[in-house]
Amino acid sequence: MIIGVLETLVLIGVHVLSWIAVCHALLTKHDPRAALGWTVTALLLPLVGPLLYATFGISRAESHASRMMRQQQPLEPDYADPPFPELPPEDVPEYIISMERIGRRLTEQHLCGGNSLTALHNGDEAYPAMLKAIREAKEQVFLCTYIFNAGKTATDFGNAMAEAAERGVDVRLLVDGIGMLYSWRKPWKKLAERGVTVAMFLPPRLFPPNFSINLRNHRKMLVCDNTAFTGGMNISDDNISAGKTKYVQDVHFHCQGPIVDQLRRAFLLNWGFCTGKYTPLPPASTLPAGESRCRIIMDGPGSEADVLNDIYCGVINAARQSVRIMTPYFLPSHGFVSALRSAAQRGVDVQVVLPAKNNLFYVHWAQFRLLPTLLEAGVRVWYQPPPFAHTKLLTVDYYYSQIGSANLDTRSLRLNFELNMEIFNTSFCGEVAGYIDKIISKSTEITAEDLKKQSLPVKLRNAGCWIFSPYL
Repeated sequence: MIIGVLETLVLIGVHVLSWIAVCHALLTKHDPRAALGWTVTALLLPLVGPLLYATFGISRAESHASRMMRQQQPLEPDYADPPFPELPPEDVPEYIISMERIGRRLTEQHLCGGNSLTALHNGDEAYPAMLKAIREAKEQVFLCTYIFNAGKTATDFGNAMAEAAERGVDVRLLVDGIGMLYSWRKPWKKLAERGVTVAMFLPPRLFPPNFSINLRNHRKMLVCDNTAFTGGMNISDDNISAGKTKYVQDVHFHCQGPIVDQLRRAFLLNWGFCTGKYTPLPPASTLPAGESRCRIIMDGPGSEADVLNDIYCGVINAARQSVRIMTPYFLPSHGFVSALRSAAQRGVDVQVVLPAKNNLFYVHWAQFRLLPTLLEAGVRVWYQPPPFAHTKLLTVDYYYSQIGSANLDTRSLRLNFELNMEIFNTSFCGEVAGYIDKIISKSTEITAEDLKKQSLPVKLRNAGCWIFSPYL
């Protein structure tokens, strides 16, 4: 009798767990296919299904991010959520209004004009310019990077920053807590002894426990008084090409004009998030230096908004002539893929450039599973010859460009804290498009026929990696 009652209670408990998993999936999943998949799994596999869902289906990273954001809100200064007047502070040309409105609505920020941006290729061009800015700084040196690898480059930056601190400059270095693990030696540790203020972004620790490899600060920026740098380049000897056949190709950008004030604000918000201490934002002081209209996009987990992904999809959907994309990791969202297909099908020239040799082989394999649907729609895909290219660029219709730290994959668009910049300028966009076209001229196009020639084991390997693309 008692055994029968216990069996009934256990059976009821198992079914309750299944329905709890179903309800959670229905209320939290963004993709109906994912919700349906987990619903079927939970109902058809009693006990096992809910356990699988609890292990792989619940996004703990985003839940953790949401909790952190709620905890930060009482500490945030006024400039974290500044007033957003309905009318732009300056005239916006008619031909960019529809494209400009997308970012304005999603970021609640207006464009700022009067900016100049200069492309710096590899560390050979970027690092000397950045070091010069640090050595000339009189008030501030704010450096945020994902990786700060030990080596000659890190030593040069460390010495320049320490010398700036010694002459009274406010020098701060923010390194990601997982990015710091790329280097056995920690070159920033000695900087604190030389007057540089150093902070880690959510480093792994035992007490209180934090072992998450997600929620990474992937943003890169350097602000030195009234000049700044941003893009996708880390601080590492790997980015130096001189005298080497193996290095990491990348493009960073020197920024001058009012956009520097936005980058300074972005750094101070990052710094406050990490340290709990928010520095007052200096008054806007940077004078016009060029013709580009720019806007910073700060994106990260912890909210329902997919700002970067939605802006990408919006501007591609608004394209009428050309879309050029260069990215190291290409595992975009379903919406992004649909936007590319739609653009190609209505006659837009859509071209995507990927590295032929990737530093993450499983990402490279997973990409192949996505290509047939793009090629079928008329998207052209090119593989750039080695060395590995870490460059992230987007141009649309010869007047819109986007640069920054974000890759086109789930980790960047859902789990990382990223910083990109929108630029409206025909001359700058022409330079970026010209650079991409130059790379295309050296690259190999992949076709539907090439994909058909892949063996069945290779196709299964690619599909197997693609299944796990949300976690790569």
